[in-house]
Amino acid sequence: MITLDDVTLTFPDGDRHVTAVDHVSLTARTGEVTGITGPSGSGKSSILAVAATLIRPDSGRVVITGARGDAVDAAALSRDEATALRRERIGIVFQQSNLLPSLTAREQLLVMAHLGGPRAGRRSAAVRDRADDLIDAVGLSGHADKRPAQLSGGQRQRIAIARALVHEPEVLLVDEPTSALDQERGAAIMSLIAQLTHERGTATLLVTHDLVHRGALDSLVTVVDGRVVSDAATGDGRIAA
Repeated sequence: MITLDDVTLTFPDGDRHVTAVDHVSLTARTGEVTGITGPSGSGKSSILAVAATLIRPDSGRVVITGARGDAVDAAALSRDEATALRRERIGIVFQQSNLLPSLTAREQLLVMAHLGGPRAGRRSAAVRDRADDLIDAVGLSGHADKRPAQLSGGQRQRIAIARALVHEPEVLLVDEPTSALDQERGAAIMSLIAQLTHERGTATLLVTHDLVHRGALDSLVTVVDGRVVSDAATGDGRIAA
């Protein structure tokens, strides 16, 4: 589970500061997809960056709680501690797949697994099996030896999702995963994220502007001008592929 508790983030703008995130509180629960939506410039990506420990907020807490109840406030960590936390307990899927062009789909996952800190090291003997299991889970078992140029946009995004999960993160953060896809492929990606979240017990926080895929979300938070203006359940969190 990840909880943002009264988080505020500002950026300098000349002789003043602009508030990007304004006393935001929200929770993404284990095994659920929590969506964040709102108009352009509302602070959605800034909230995700704070959750990912990529930016330290001015105030507030970012609490990650594991399956055993062990909780850590990421906002209170040093830069090196935050980097270690991100490697071991957080998976990130960006708008673009950002795959390395020279590596095969399987190698994308193997590299990420070996960068995943001590937990990944302890699992090194099983890393290849886990990579292949995830590639199969995202429906690309026949494409493990292909490089990004040989994959479609939707397939590349599927590999990016598998890569984010390879070190068994407790939290999955996803930024506009359908922005470069048509509606059919976007629906398939959203359905896949919901399925993997429910099956693998991650707490998924997902930024989206496209509410046509709202059925894939367990709850939806709407943000305007850096503030949460609504927070509601959306249903069973599943849509057809």
